[in-house]
Amino acid sequence: MSIRILIADDHGVMRAGLRALLEDEPTMEVVGEASNALHVFNLVESLKPDLVLLDIGMPDQNGIEITRQLKKLYPPIQVLILTVYEDETLLREAIQAGASGFVIKRAAEAELLAAIQAVSQGYMYIHPAITHLLLKDLSPKVDPKKGAIEDLTRRELEIMRYIIRGYTTRQIAETLFISTRTVEGHRASIFSKLGVKNRAELVAIAEKYGLMD
Repeated sequence: MSIRILIADDHGVMRAGLRALLEDEPTMEVVGEASNALHVFNLVESLKPDLVLLDIGMPDQNGIEITRQLKKLYPPIQVLILTVYEDETLLREAIQAGASGFVIKRAAEAELLAAIQAVSQGYMYIHPAITHLLLKDLSPKVDPKKGAIEDLTRRELEIMRYIIRGYTTRQIAETLFISTRTVEGHRASIFSKLGVKNRAELVAIAEKYGLMD
């Protein structure tokens, strides 16, 4: 069974190009074209397409609002948004409105066809170039200080613990049987990695991350 598609774009050249592409696909059928929101709703009502390939920048009403109304009036219909904008806000608004896909107009023909196939099968499709926009908020937040602590060597951690206890450079050197110059080198490295300027700041970090043993 073919996927019945309504093309909605206010540019005739764009509609013609999309029709030519889709009509070459045996599993897809273009049932109509719309150039504004009124045409979209009239044709959806009369033609009952499976999917609306919708430009987000329609002249009389934006594609997100059209999507919201289509999903309210015709819940089973799938809407695949087409846009030139790689914008996180538009992406989120489109998905919240009920769009099943979001494709950049510069996408290769094969990507658009894949998007239509995916959406028609009930999957969400987001153009790979902007997938990172959705994943950004889900990514674990990196704690730079914690990462810096993890970068400390075993010896630096050992010396850090002596510093926060109040040991002097000479006392640390004598305790660990190393030179004062070596201790000073490790101290400088520790302070640089953790971005601290004095022992008080070092103690504050140690307290925060449970290093005050």
